[in-house]
Amino acid sequence: MNTGTLVSLAAYFVLMIGIGLYAWRKSTADSEGYLLAGRNLPPSVAALSAGASDMSGWLLLGLPGALYAAGLVEAWIGIGLFAGAVANWYIVAPRLREQTERYGNALTIPQFLANRFPDKAIALRVISAIVIVMFFTVYTAAGLVGGGKLFETAFAGLLPGVGLSDYMLGIIITAGIVLAYTMVGGFLAVSLTDFVQGVIMVVALILMPAVVIWGGKDVGGLGEFSAVTDVLNEVDPALLSLTGGLTAIGWLSAVTWGLGYFGQPHIIVRFMAIRSVADVAKARNIGLGWMLVSLIGAIGVGMAGRAYAQANGVTVEDPETIFIVLATLLFHPLITGFLLAALLAAIMSTISSQLLVSSSSLTEDFYRLFLRKQASEKEAVNVGRICVALVAIAAMVIAANPDSQVLGLVSNAWAGFGAAFGPLIVLALTWRGMTGAGAVAGLVTGAAVVGLWIAAGLNADFAGGQGLYEIVPGFIAATIAIFAVSKATQRSAEAAPAR
Repeated sequence: MNTGTLVSLAAYFVLMIGIGLYAWRKSTADSEGYLLAGRNLPPSVAALSAGASDMSGWLLLGLPGALYAAGLVEAWIGIGLFAGAVANWYIVAPRLREQTERYGNALTIPQFLANRFPDKAIALRVISAIVIVMFFTVYTAAGLVGGGKLFETAFAGLLPGVGLSDYMLGIIITAGIVLAYTMVGGFLAVSLTDFVQGVIMVVALILMPAVVIWGGKDVGGLGEFSAVTDVLNEVDPALLSLTGGLTAIGWLSAVTWGLGYFGQPHIIVRFMAIRSVADVAKARNIGLGWMLVSLIGAIGVGMAGRAYAQANGVTVEDPETIFIVLATLLFHPLITGFLLAALLAAIMSTISSQLLVSSSSLTEDFYRLFLRKQASEKEAVNVGRICVALVAIAAMVIAANPDSQVLGLVSNAWAGFGAAFGPLIVLALTWRGMTGAGAVAGLVTGAAVVGLWIAAGLNADFAGGQGLYEIVPGFIAATIAIFAVSKATQRSAEAAPAR
């Protein structure tokens, strides 16, 4: 590992921890400060924080890897996600910012649901907290897998003699840095680091495909865009087709990733923390612009990376490491360090957000609900810090398998949240006829259908065909359950004798 690369990475780590210390001094005196930064995030910070915590290592590992292996047809995932993000910013963001404050100043999604449906408050808080902790532990593990792959590919032999594989060492270092600033600085630290990480990510996603495509031979580039298409055409013309080998089920499974946005607690909690409802529109424009550029850049990395590897005889054993391979082959060590910092930024921004949301649910929806109802604000903040560490340890255990695939882990967790919380959040914000019993039914049904669909293997190849992404049946089943049970309980309430 070149000294220049290590210097860049060390500077990045110091910056992250410095932001954590700044946030610790500014906003960790009480639960609202630790969990929502006092509901005072500027639009730019809220927007890039939502984007960076959303995209994670998937943006620089999973999506480019899928495009490298299968071609442009995998871009449908990005198209579906962008459409879902647009709907999320317009439908959920302004309503959630206003209603979470109106309904008892809720600090977590389970709290909001409990305040919105007080007759089922305990059930909603407990079940939703269980779903959040369970799926976020898996989701966090996906981020740690990305950290492990980064160290295994780019930092092999960095610390010889420690008795750990490069992969496991990467998991430990990634988790350690994230824990350092998340436990200390809470939501403000997570949001400010996300903002910085979002800037680093988008610069890297513009820089890398630009150098690969238009860079001269002296820097290893292909020279012009047509060179990319020529090489890919020689390999397989289907790589350049949005429909090559695409089935109806495959297309539906790809574009319906966008449905997941409505139910991702680590993303929509940013809407709750925006400075005001009036600032939502500004944040929306910034966030969607950042996302569009980032997705195009990730597609460019995957496609141009495949052309570069083919043209130069580079062997890429794991397609999900193409970003790392290009960073180490094409750039000056200082720039390589910056690019690898961008990958760590993508990984860490999501892990920190997920750890904090999991911690908030364990603290507010278990500890303060059942164990210490009169816990002081200082005690609640400290318990939250302990919960951050516990969830991180559980995720490290799951991520210890070096054969784990980032995209696979993310897809399962994304579907779980999207089906369990997506219909629930949208209808809770927009439909007055929804009842507490309907909310519980939708939450349980969505999570259960996703789990059963995965367990039965219906999301994979089966019976000689392509499986359907589990978010589709889960989202549909949850929506039906909410409407059916809400209508039934409305009628029961109307038929009950007056007292």
